Amino acid sequence: MYASLRLIALTLTIFLWLFTADSEVRCIESEGHALLTFKQHLIDPSNRLASWAAADLDCCHWFGVVCHNRTGHVHQLHLRSFFPDDAQWEAQFQAYERSRFGGSSYYNNLYVMNLQWLSALPLLQHLDLCSANLSKASDWLQEISKLPSLSELRLSYCDLSGFFPPMHSINFSSLTTLDLSSNSFENTSFLFWVFGLHYLVSLDLSYNQFQGPIPVHLQNLTSLRHLDLSGNTFNSSLPAWLYTFSHLEFLNLGNCNLQGTISSSIGNITSATCIDLSYNELEAKVPRSLGNLCNLREIKLSGNKWSPEIPEIFKSLSGCPIPWSIGYLSSLRSLYLESNQINGTLPPSFGQLSKLECLNIKSNILEGVVSEVHFTNSMRLTTLFASQNQLTLEVRNNWIPPFQLNFLILRSWNLGPRFPSWLLSQKRLKYLDISNTRVSDAVPPLFWNLSSQFGYLNLSHNQIYGEIPNIPMILSTSSMIDMSSNHFNGSLPCISSNVSFLDLSDNLLSGSISHFLCYKMNESKQMSYLNFGKNFLLGEIIGCWMRWQNLFALNLGNNNLSGSIPTSAGSLIYLQSLHLYNNKFSGKLPSSLKNCKNLVTLDIGKNEFVGSIPSWIGLRFSSLVILSLHSNNFSGYIPKNLCSLTSLQILDLSNNKLFGSIPRCVNNFNAMATNKNSNGPLFLFEQPIGLALSMLLDSALLVIKGKFLEYSTTLQLVKSIDLSKNNLSGKIPKEVTSLQGLQSLNLSFNILKGRIPDNIVVMGSLESIDFSMNLLSGQIP
Repeated sequence: MYASLRLIALTLTIFLWLFTADSEVRCIESEGHALLTFKQHLIDPSNRLASWAAADLDCCHWFGVVCHNRTGHVHQLHLRSFFPDDAQWEAQFQAYERSRFGGSSYYNNLYVMNLQWLSALPLLQHLDLCSANLSKASDWLQEISKLPSLSELRLSYCDLSGFFPPMHSINFSSLTTLDLSSNSFENTSFLFWVFGLHYLVSLDLSYNQFQGPIPVHLQNLTSLRHLDLSGNTFNSSLPAWLYTFSHLEFLNLGNCNLQGTISSSIGNITSATCIDLSYNELEAKVPRSLGNLCNLREIKLSGNKWSPEIPEIFKSLSGCPIPWSIGYLSSLRSLYLESNQINGTLPPSFGQLSKLECLNIKSNILEGVVSEVHFTNSMRLTTLFASQNQLTLEVRNNWIPPFQLNFLILRSWNLGPRFPSWLLSQKRLKYLDISNTRVSDAVPPLFWNLSSQFGYLNLSHNQIYGEIPNIPMILSTSSMIDMSSNHFNGSLPCISSNVSFLDLSDNLLSGSISHFLCYKMNESKQMSYLNFGKNFLLGEIIGCWMRWQNLFALNLGNNNLSGSIPTSAGSLIYLQSLHLYNNKFSGKLPSSLKNCKNLVTLDIGKNEFVGSIPSWIGLRFSSLVILSLHSNNFSGYIPKNLCSLTSLQILDLSNNKLFGSIPRCVNNFNAMATNKNSNGPLFLFEQPIGLALSMLLDSALLVIKGKFLEYSTTLQLVKSIDLSKNNLSGKIPKEVTSLQGLQSLNLSFNILKGRIPDNIVVMGSLESIDFSMNLLSGQIP
C-alpha cells in the first residue's frame, strides 16, 4: 500500500513537471493591457520600463512584474528605485543616517498620474512603488483598496500627503505589510483607515512629519510584529499601551523627540529582537526589566540623556539566566550607546559577547584601558564606533585580533606612540578613522597596500612622518582621505581619480603641484574637496584644471606657489571656496574666473596680484559671503558693483593701493545690515564621521582688534569690513551706519577727512572700530 502511494505521488510529480515544461505560463492578456495603460500615465525619464511593450504582451517577462507560476496572474509589482551597486557600502551609511536624520531619498524617476489601471489586476498580492512620484495620483488610496488579495503595500518616498476619503471606500482585509515611510502626511488623523487593519503584521510610518502624541488607536493593531515610527516629532512620552504588544519583534522610535523615562513595563515585549530608542530626550536609568528581553539582538539607545556607568547598563540588560562571568548578552548582535553621558570603563566581560557584530559607544566619557581581553571572543565583530572617549588601547606588538572589521572609528583614543601594526591584519576595512590618537611613527609600507579597499581613511592630527606613496589603485567610488596635521614630507602623491575628498594640509610636503594635477588626464576627476594648505609647495599651478570640474573647495593657501592663475581655472564652474592666501601669485585675475559663479569664499590675500579689482566680481559672484583681497598690489577705485554682493559678510581689501572714495552704496550689503546670523553656506563638505554628518567649515584669517585671528567654526557669525592701509579719500559715508550687524570696521591708514558720522551710535553690534591715521576732524559722536 505504502509503495503504491509513493508510485502515484511520483507519477503526479512527473506529470506536473512535463505539463509546466511543455506549456510555458503566459501573462493574462487583460492584465498586460492594464499595465500598458499604467505606462501611458507614467513619466519614465530613465526608460526603466522599456520592456513593457505591446509587441510582447507576455508581461510576466517585463521588468518589475512577477506572475504566479501556474495561473499567469500578476501577483507582484516591484518598481522601486535603487542605489547603484558600486556604492553599496555608502548605502549602509545612508541607511543608518536615514534612521537618525531622515537622510536623502532614493532616486525618484517615475511619475505616476493615476492608479485606475490597478483594478484590472485583481489577484495582485504585492505592490511596491517606492520612490515613484504619486503626488498627482489623488485617487491612490481608493484605487489600491480595490485589490482584494493585496497583502503587501510599499509606498515609501512617493511624495504623498494626507487627504480624507470616505470611510466605507477603504477595505484592506488581506493587508499584512504597509510601508508609507518618508512622505508628508503630517496629520495623524489621516491614519484612521490604518487603525482598522487588524491583521497588519508590519507597519512603517517613519519620517512623515507627524506631530503630537503617538496615536493611541495604534494599540488596536495587536498582530503587529514590526513597528517603525522613527523620524517624526511626537513630543510626548512613551505611552503605556506600547508595552502590551507581546508579539512585537521590531520597534523603532528613534529621532522622535520623545521625553521622560522608559517604564519597567518594557520588559513585557518579550518577543522583541530589535529596539531603537535613539536620539530622543529620554533620561534617568535604563530599566532593569529590559534584561527580560532574552531574544534581543539589537538595542539602540544613542543620543539620549543616560549618564550611568557602562557596567550598570550591561547589568540592566542582563536579566536572562546567563552568568555574569561568561557574558550576559550572549545573543546580542548590535549595541548602540552613542552620544550619551556614559562614564566608567569598558568591562572585560565585553570580550564574551561572541555574537556581537556592531558596537557604537562613541561620544561618551568612558575612560581607562582597553586590552586584548576585551576582544577575546569578538570573532563576529565587523563595526566598532568608539571615538571621542578617553580610552587607551594596550595590546602586544604582534597581536592579531580575532575579528575582521569593515568599519573602525577610534578617533581621540590613545593608540600611540607606535603605529598600530595590528591594522595590517584587517583585510576588509572600508572605513578607518584613527585621527588624533597620539601616533608619532612612520606608516608601515604594507599598510599602503590596503588602500584599494578604503572608502574612507582618516589619519589626521597625529605626528605621523615619512613620504606618502602614490595611491593610484583606490577602487571605491567617492573615496575620502584625510591625512592633515601630521609630519608627512616629500612630494605630493599621485591619487586615484575616484577620490572625492583629499586633505593633506598642515604637513611638510614640498615640490611642484603640476604632476599631481596632470596625473591620468584621460580620466575625469571625482575630487570635490582638495586641501593642500600649510605646506611647502612651490612653482606654478599650470593648466590641467579642465578635468577637475567637480571641485567645489580648493585650498592652496600658505605655500610658496607662484606665477599667475591659469585661464583653465575658469573650468571649475562648481567651485564654492577658493583659498590661495599667503603665496607668491602675481599678475591680474583672469577674466575666466567669472565662470566660477557659485563662489561663496574668495580668499587670495597676501600675494602679489596687480591691476584693478574686476567689476565682474560684484556682477557674477552673487552668492559671495567672504571676499578677501588684502595685502596685494591692487590699485584703482573700489568698484561700485561690489555693492551688489548682498550676501557678503566679510570684506577685506586692506593693504593695497586703492584710492578714491568709499562707495556710498555699501548699505546694499544686506547680510551686514541685520543681526541675524547666517545658517550657511559656509560649510564646505559633509563627511560621515562615525556615521554622523560632520560639517567641514570654511575658514578665514582676519585682523580683528589689531590681532590676526583665524575663524572656522564661528565664521558664519562674523561680519567685518577692513579697508585699511590704502589711499582712500573723501568722507566716511553715512550709509555705512546702516550696517547694524557689523562687528568690526577698520578704515585706518587712509586719507579720509571730515567728521565721523553721528549716526554711528546705532551700530549696536560693533565690537571694534579703527579710524586711526586719517585726516578726520570734528567731535567724536
